Amino acid sequence: MLQKKQCVAMLLAGGQGSRLGILTRRTAKPAIPFGGKYRIIDFPVSNCTNSGIDVVGVLTQYRPLELNAYIGSGAPWDLDLNNGGIFVLPPYSTGKDGEWYKGTANSIYQNMEFIEQYNPDYVLVLSGDHIYKMDYAAMLNHHIKEEAAVTIAVRQVPWEETNRFGIMNTDENGNITEFEEKPANAKSNNASMGVYVFTWDKMRAYLIEDENNPKSSNDFGKNIIPNMLNANEKLVAYNFNGYWKDVGTIESLWEANMDLLEDPAPIDLHDRRWRIYARNVGLPPHFIGKKGEVINSLITEGGVINGKVTNSVLSGGVVVEEGAEVIDSVVMPSAVIKKGAVVRRAIIGENAVVTEDAIVGEKTGDIAVVGNNTVLSAGQKVASGEQAGE
Repeated sequence: MLQKKQCVAMLLAGGQGSRLGILTRRTAKPAIPFGGKYRIIDFPVSNCTNSGIDVVGVLTQYRPLELNAYIGSGAPWDLDLNNGGIFVLPPYSTGKDGEWYKGTANSIYQNMEFIEQYNPDYVLVLSGDHIYKMDYAAMLNHHIKEEAAVTIAVRQVPWEETNRFGIMNTDENGNITEFEEKPANAKSNNASMGVYVFTWDKMRAYLIEDENNPKSSNDFGKNIIPNMLNANEKLVAYNFNGYWKDVGTIESLWEANMDLLEDPAPIDLHDRRWRIYARNVGLPPHFIGKKGEVINSLITEGGVINGKVTNSVLSGGVVVEEGAEVIDSVVMPSAVIKKGAVVRRAIIGENAVVTEDAIVGEKTGDIAVVGNNTVLSAGQKVASGEQAGE
């Protein structure tokens, strides 16, 4: 057994992310670029580093290659440690047995040996597809103070959106009395953020019980949490009032990027007290040419701008040629916008090429998407809400 840790984090990064359509056709959702220089997974992992949690298991099974390569040794997040660090934990075979993760709870169950080698008192469970800054240490302290079996981070959402979330109903002391999964008529607007602190002994017992139930979906929201409520375990809500965005859809991914262009932005990426760390790709400084024009935009290193960029987020190595326009859009690493092309209210995938005089997106309507490595035809049009690519 390794040195004992008070808390171990388990980050759920295995989902296909089908609501992101063509962007996750060959890439795991947590590896999707965000905010010019980051990947989605940088946010929960940086939160762990900043919160003093130095053991992070990343549970992945869908298209893990790019995510695994990005995480590497964990050095960008100061998690390349002799006793601890960050570990990618795909499903594996043991003798004749071996299976994909069947659900969020099963993914933890399959990795109980990894957790137990650190003999933790608590386990922090995180989702890998949210953009936010959160002090998990403060949440852990609240959990310890309340002597809870599980503490669930919640935030208030607009009432008209409660049918999209798991809703936690509480008493006057913040104890969770009822859990409603995407209710049609919610009793409260306290939505689960998918961030949990479990007391490990309790969690372990319920995981084993759940695994032995052939009718279970092996899911935290559908099975583990309701089972703990029914057994009168102490479940506590932890209120979070900061910025939080589930970027599991094309629209929400675009919106979260656009949020960074507000002044001030609702999430402060310049805060030196709580940095969001990312792998440095080692590109040269960005360059804005004599005919280049940039208005209210994020331009990342390696970019070459000779066209016009307005209210947009451009990742590293993006090229915008003379006469091209990028408006209200997100352009991912190493994409090229050729001369005369117009990109408006769109997401352009990694290494994509928007060829001469092509038009992607419209002034209004749903977000248009060009997939990774896609090369549009000269003059091709991608309408609002359409997705171009394989």
